[in-house]
Amino acid sequence: MLKIPSYRDGLPIFKALSSETRIMILELLQTEGPMSLTAISERLAITPGALTPHIRMMQECGLISIAMAEGRHGTLKICKAEVSGLMVSGPELSMTGNMYETEIGVGAYTNYEVKPTCGLCTPEHIIGKVDVPSVFADMERTNAKILWFSSGYVEYMLPCFLKEGQIPLELQISMELSSEAPGVQENWPSDVHFSLNGVHLGFWTSPGDFGRIPGIYNPPWWFPNWNQHGLYKLLSINDQGTFMDGGRISNVTIRDVHIRAGRAIAFRIEVPDTAGHVGGVTLFGQGFGNYPQDIRMRMHYKGDDSGETTSGSDAGADAASGSFRG
Repeated sequence: MLKIPSYRDGLPIFKALSSETRIMILELLQTEGPMSLTAISERLAITPGALTPHIRMMQECGLISIAMAEGRHGTLKICKAEVSGLMVSGPELSMTGNMYETEIGVGAYTNYEVKPTCGLCTPEHIIGKVDVPSVFADMERTNAKILWFSSGYVEYMLPCFLKEGQIPLELQISMELSSEAPGVQENWPSDVHFSLNGVHLGFWTSPGDFGRIPGIYNPPWWFPNWNQHGLYKLLSINDQGTFMDGGRISNVTIRDVHIRAGRAIAFRIEVPDTAGHVGGVTLFGQGFGNYPQDIRMRMHYKGDDSGETTSGSDAGADAASGSFRG
């Protein structure tokens, strides 16, 4: 897996992948293994002269490497694919004015209702048994770093550090998500819905349950035919509406969700049985998938920031005040 730190840093690679011919070359090397230039030319019916600039561009950006080897009729150039996949680091959450940031564990939900297929895991082991919804009430759930279910919801109480007189401007929540299929299915759409304080924000359609390429952070014991990674998603709500990765998903504004100082914020991730695509959801935390994080939130606000600051322990007590209803 080739990790690209930003979209701009990835421009040479994106340019190299903009050609159908170069895509075919890379696919051939990934499936067949190292091949000589002559063999590639013959397999793809490309003249050696036409093949050379494609190979040079892919070598310069690190997609392939070239080594020299002795053949029957002289020295051969052997091409080898150097990547099994690409990952672009998620966009940095913007910082505007006053801001606080925190992270909530994948297993720290305070309410749930799920249907099989479903399960929870820590980086060390499976919690209880898979496909048993009551396992979601297990006290060890707080250690879970991946969870999945075919339909239903999990709800988290996000800490609100705002003080009286401070006004929320934008709430940003980032997470790694995919669908949930029995086994894995790259093409398995699922409408994942989101709500805050009981107000429906909109939904994002996950394209599939990804299992072809292992997740970067998955533990060594993780099963190869189970969910491997998700997609980095950034949900944001401000006075203009609600957005997923910058694209509007509804007109619900931050004023509509009634965020108040001293009150935890109820955040629900749901795949309802009435959704257009009921394909489940998998939520990846630290120790699984491709991104080293759980559910990360940032609150941008305006107002006086002086005075006593709410401590992390106070915020944790505030968040824990939401009752757990299995």
